[in-house]
Amino acid sequence: MSSLKLRNLLCVFLITQLCGCFSARISEPPRTAIEQLLLSTAADNAMRDVDLSWLRGRKIYVEEKYFDGIDKGYAISLIRDYLSRAGALLKKTDDKADVIVEIRNGGLGMNTSESLIGIPALAIPVPLSGALQIPELALYKSQKADSIGKFALFAYFRDTGEHLESQAPVSGYAHFRLYKILGVSWRKTDVPQLKNHANVDQRNDWTNRVPAN
Repeated sequence: MSSLKLRNLLCVFLITQLCGCFSARISEPPRTAIEQLLLSTAADNAMRDVDLSWLRGRKIYVEEKYFDGIDKGYAISLIRDYLSRAGALLKKTDDKADVIVEIRNGGLGMNTSESLIGIPALAIPVPLSGALQIPELALYKSQKADSIGKFALFAYFRDTGEHLESQAPVSGYAHFRLYKILGVSWRKTDVPQLKNHANVDQRNDWTNRVPAN
């Protein structure tokens, strides 16, 4: 092979390497961080000022079967944490406890709303070439999310079933606001993690990507 052909082959190889592309596949969870933080903050706020000192020193078993709903794992653990902080002695099985504490939730969810003055994003069908995506043009836009958590519990003696005490329903709230005027955006929230991190995803699907079960 001549030196000219060798140089040409080398040039072709170098060009193909320089023109190569790299793409990283990033998977996204079905629920956004904002949604989850709003719900957990509402749960935190619901339990913040609850007085459970009447369970101090008692051996208790936490009955969870009537506590259901989204993010119940976090909420149940949160309630157990507050019971433990109050001085209750948590037992893994009911036969080791003197008192059964039955917990329930009246709700842990979120309401959202959106308003727009301008032109929404559109997909215009184009014959033989699919759809043409027209981006949103917002003179003013607001997105709002409000979360609420409502919990309650009562306690009774395991052996006799006699009522010991009830904790009236407690509620907690959290909110997130995203505003945009002529491309300038800002937000308001009482969620600590969202206050401290300004680069949280603020796309149009910032509340949730798929309905939660």
